[in-house]
Amino acid sequence: VAILGGADDEIQEVAFQYGRNVGMAFQLVDDLLDFVSSSNLMGKPAAADLRLGLATAPVLFACEKFPELNPMIMRRFTEPGDVEKAYRWVMDSEGPRQTRILAETHCAEAIRHISQLQTSPEQRSLVQLTDRVLNRMK
Repeated sequence: VAILGGADDEIQEVAFQYGRNVGMAFQLVDDLLDFVSSSNLMGKPAAADLRLGLATAPVLFACEKFPELNPMIMRRFTEPGDVEKAYRWVMDSEGPRQTRILAETHCAEAIRHISQLQTSPEQRSLVQLTDRVLNRMK
């Protein structure tokens, strides 16, 4: 929108950095919800990403405590019991908490960038959007 609207290079960079950071936070929260949200709320079963063979942020963080996850990641959780074991290890690790912290960090960075713009209802709405990204339930 900044480019299409003819904004100067500085505004385009602010918009890019805001969007990049909010997008990263959104994906991290999505990764987190795959582990901590109920299947009824999400509309998909828990650990759906693991079942698809995906090693998301909580899994990668869990590798610090459970390096046994690394071979499972390489084989994309295809052996019997891999998904269940990986899910337990993620939940027994700091992976979910570290993922949440990283999402918060990206939202703070988005706010830092958008705060360079003049205060307006639109700018305030973009700041509020970061809170909605962080606190969404699905």
